[in-house]
Amino acid sequence: MNKQGKNGIEWCDYTWNPVTGCLHNCPYCYAAKMYKRFGLSFEPIFHPERLTEPAMYKIPHKIFVVSAGDLFGDWVPDEWIEEVFKACEEAPQHKYLFLTKNPKRYLDLQYEIPLPTSDRYWYGTTVNNSADFIMPCRAEYLSRLMGCKKFLSIEPIFDEIHGIALENLKCFHWIIIGAETGNRKGKVAPKKEWIERIVYRCRERGIPVFMKDSLKDLMGDDFIQEWPEGLK
Repeated sequence: MNKQGKNGIEWCDYTWNPVTGCLHNCPYCYAAKMYKRFGLSFEPIFHPERLTEPAMYKIPHKIFVVSAGDLFGDWVPDEWIEEVFKACEEAPQHKYLFLTKNPKRYLDLQYEIPLPTSDRYWYGTTVNNSADFIMPCRAEYLSRLMGCKKFLSIEPIFDEIHGIALENLKCFHWIIIGAETGNRKGKVAPKKEWIERIVYRCRERGIPVFMKDSLKDLMGDDFIQEWPEGLK
C-alpha cells in the first residue's frame, strides 16, 4: 500500500492496488502516463501477493482500492473482485473506497458476489459533465445501488453541471470535485461558478463537498474540504 502525503490523493490515507491497469483509455489518466513513463504495461493485471497488505495495518485507515486501474471494468473477472472483497473482510478496521467509470458493474455484481454493504465500504463513480447524469449514465447507475454509501468524483470537471444533473446530486452521500492536472493539450480550465453551483445545491441537500487541491487557487477563500459522517 502507498501512503498519501502532501502531494498524494487528498481524500484517502493509502492507495492499494491488488489490480492494476485499465482499458478505458482516458486521455487525462495520470496513472497511465505514470506507467508509461516508467516503461510499465497498463494492461489489467491481478497481484494476489498484495491481498494481505491491508491486514498488516492495525490502525484504521481510509483506503482507496485500485487507484491505478478500474476494479469494476468489464474486462475484470468476477474472481479478482471476489478476492479483493475477501481481503477487505479480513481487515475490517479500515474504510474502503472504490471508484469506477463503470458503475453498472456494481449493479451486476450486487446479487452475485454480493457487494458488501456495511458503512466501511464506499462506492463511487467518476463524472465529468452533465451528460454523465443523463440516463443511462454513470451517476444514474450508481444512484440505483441500494443500501450502500455512494459518492461522486467530479474530476476532472469539464463543463458546468446543470439542470436535472444538479437535482440528481441528492442521491449521493459525498461529492468530490477537482480540476484536471498536468499539461495535456486541450486541458479544460474550470470556472469558479461551476463549482459554486454544485456547492449551493449540495448545501441545500446537506451533502458534504470535498474540493481537491487543484481548485485551491481558483476558489480562494471559498475552498472547502468536508468529510461525510463515517469518514471523518
